[in-house]
Amino acid sequence: MAKRRRGDRRDGTLIRDLDLIHFFSGIIYPNRCDNEAYLSERIDLTAVNQYLAKKNEGIEDFPYTMFHLIVAALVKTIRLRPKLNRFIVNGNFYQRNEITASFVIKKRFRDESEEGLAFLHIREDDTIDTIYQQLKEIVTSCRDGGSNATGDSMEMINKLPRGLCKAFVRFVMFLDRHGRVPESFIANDPYYASVILSNVGSIKLKSGYHHLTNWGTCSLFCLIGEKKTRPVFRDDGSFEMKETVDLGFTIDERLADGYYYAKSMRLLKKLLNDPELLERPLKEEPEDCYD
Repeated sequence: MAKRRRGDRRDGTLIRDLDLIHFFSGIIYPNRCDNEAYLSERIDLTAVNQYLAKKNEGIEDFPYTMFHLIVAALVKTIRLRPKLNRFIVNGNFYQRNEITASFVIKKRFRDESEEGLAFLHIREDDTIDTIYQQLKEIVTSCRDGGSNATGDSMEMINKLPRGLCKAFVRFVMFLDRHGRVPESFIANDPYYASVILSNVGSIKLKSGYHHLTNWGTCSLFCLIGEKKTRPVFRDDGSFEMKETVDLGFTIDERLADGYYYAKSMRLLKKLLNDPELLERPLKEEPEDCYD
């Protein structure tokens, strides 16, 4: 990692060579929530299902799932398309120092069940197998009653008198704008991740739009919808019924232009249409990945 310089944050490096359009956009349009763009992709799951059937031979207790493949494909896309791993705070653009992914774990599928926060730290040489192993450990720990730093901190704040609690939160929001929030408060905060994922298909919901927040640094949200059998059309107008899933992405449009985002979506689809590419380290770029 490069030496930290004046203007850098603990979690990101200040981008000092921005063009004028992007430099001014961070000042003129200061709020992340005011600069959301929405993208959607429908993924043919034929290759995913074939890969999972082969991968899960002999595995019974915690099989590989579509969610694992989507997480791996998305973090590899972020690694190869670094503008997806940027964020804007106080009008400044930063390149995040690491790739992280976060999601909420429902401990039990009941209305009254508690939720846990999962935070995934990605390494350069990670593959689908190392990501799967990390996800397995996180999910197992959470469902067995494990706690996290962010949740414990929030519980402590919630016990304060209302007026004091509000004043404290405003102070923490000031620290947030300057990258000074204590690590103990945000260690597992999903809004400090490179990407937040929500597998709404697991509760029988369709993919759709989810807002970003001005709190934290997360500039990418991914919703995974319910798997459905739908017609997939060929160029000649004929079609075949196939199992598919819809992915919805909310992004901070200030970070890159539409062409950059379009190429990033093509890469993501390439990885999900050929999941064996995920067995190679994240830093390795596939051939013809933007066709």
